[in-house]
Amino acid sequence: MEQHQVSERRACRAIGQPRKTQRYKVIKLKDEEAIVHRIEELASKYGRYGTPRITAMLHREGYKVNHKRVERMWRQQGLKVPSKQMKRARLWSNDGSCIRLRAEHQDHVWSYDMVEDKTHDGRRFRILNIIDEYTRECLMVFTSRRIRSIEVKDCLIDLFIQRGMPEYLRSDNGSEFVAKKVQEFLMRFGTKPTFIEPGSPWENGFVESFNGKMRDELLNREIFYTIKEAKVIIEQWRQYYNTERPHSSLNYNVPVPQSYLLKAGLEAAIRY
Repeated sequence: MEQHQVSERRACRAIGQPRKTQRYKVIKLKDEEAIVHRIEELASKYGRYGTPRITAMLHREGYKVNHKRVERMWRQQGLKVPSKQMKRARLWSNDGSCIRLRAEHQDHVWSYDMVEDKTHDGRRFRILNIIDEYTRECLMVFTSRRIRSIEVKDCLIDLFIQRGMPEYLRSDNGSEFVAKKVQEFLMRFGTKPTFIEPGSPWENGFVESFNGKMRDELLNREIFYTIKEAKVIIEQWRQYYNTERPHSSLNYNVPVPQSYLLKAGLEAAIRY
């Protein structure tokens, strides 16, 4: 219209655009600014969350907004959506049978693994993560400069006393997990160890996924000056992961609802 000095009608007809679209004016709802502000706050606090998880958190806070509207606001604010994880194939034996053990109920299959990081002075420390594959709950994080088989055994004893024993315990072939003391302890209580194939971390996918989230959302964003500070902050993140963080695999619910924790605390108080 500006270059050729033609009417709106003729310009729209030339490019095949309906005149209603040309004349349309965006109508902002009353809660638009509040939602945009909250999205920016959540994106700033949880830098690796995408629109599905942000939408679930907004629903939890009482905002009436669908995912399309959140995606539009997300793009308008120039926010970046984290890259998607690549799909992996199932695992098959040579005879064609599937060898992946699937958790069917709570405390059916636990898995554990190690993560390494450094404090500000460059000294390394290790984190032992233990999760329930069915509920996605992180049962324990144990942080120390050095974790040997005896520490792994002590952590398992504490968990068995608190929660009972799982049917299977999945891990890689690390020396802390295949140690004779740990294996004898598991056999005594009837828990079957399940080791993955060497060099195949995807067989332990649930705890590897948890490790990735911990590194992406916590370890890569925090500077730990002391091992004590690391223990406190990592344990706080575990509590948040279990009780507040929406999980896409659980339809954006949490592994351990607050109502469950209150009920468990009440039962413990009555018992003792």
